[in-house]
Amino acid sequence: MELRTLRYFVAVAEELHFGRAATRLHMSQPPLSRAIKRLEADIGALLLTRSPTGVTLTPVGTVLLDEARALLDHADRVRLRVGAAAGAAALTVGILGDGTDPGVSRLAAAYRHNHPGIDIRIRDADLTDPTCGLRAGLVDVALTRAPFDETALTVRALRSDPVGVVLRADDPLARRDRLRLADLDDRRWFQFPQGTDPLWQSYWNGGRPREGPVVRAVQECLQAVLWNGTIGLAPFGHSLPAEFTVVPLIDMAPSRVVAVWNEGDTNALVRSFVETAGVSYRH
Repeated sequence: MELRTLRYFVAVAEELHFGRAATRLHMSQPPLSRAIKRLEADIGALLLTRSPTGVTLTPVGTVLLDEARALLDHADRVRLRVGAAAGAAALTVGILGDGTDPGVSRLAAAYRHNHPGIDIRIRDADLTDPTCGLRAGLVDVALTRAPFDETALTVRALRSDPVGVVLRADDPLARRDRLRLADLDDRRWFQFPQGTDPLWQSYWNGGRPREGPVVRAVQECLQAVLWNGTIGLAPFGHSLPAEFTVVPLIDMAPSRVVAVWNEGDTNALVRSFVETAGVSYRH
């Protein structure tokens, strides 16, 4: 029973879909299916029940999933301890947005527990680079929000948050229970500096060109709202001062929290970080 095959099985068991698991593993579906069938033959029992819409775990598969996760975690710890013995191991993490997100707190606690002695370096990114310096080689892995250009990057979704419009509390629209993007057409919106990822800019502008002040950081956005009545979008779940209100947008796609790293990166610290993040953000 190879560790690689167990990683394949864990991916299918977590995604409950061969296609999504193959995408996550950066491989085509046929060899993934063959690997799982060989694993079932080695064990002598079905691990998954297949259907046109996906798969479900059998009782044997549920047991193997727990054991496989534990075994893979142990293998990663062995690899990291050996690496640390050969020289100081470090991981640089880029974080975009609110570092007080409960998901970040759970991830930090779990990762410290799993990898004591690893030097974790944090780079707090501004709103102009949704990859937090990943393309420039400034970080090993990033916790950020999609969408952005994913060329040569690997992205794993961790959570989706509803989005609302940030308004000054005395704004007439702040009294509404919900809004549509069309209700904001006559307002000035935040803009990011020239050269910012166009997919990122388009999403936070509600999918169409807007006019308004250029901002780089969350505090600049809030000050633009406070002083000039500028509006912008923000995910729910972040506490704001009493001067501000967030009204739900009913026709805005949710904001996806994602972990992102360079395609083909085999760094065990990065892989362990992403797997831990997947668990931490599910709670």
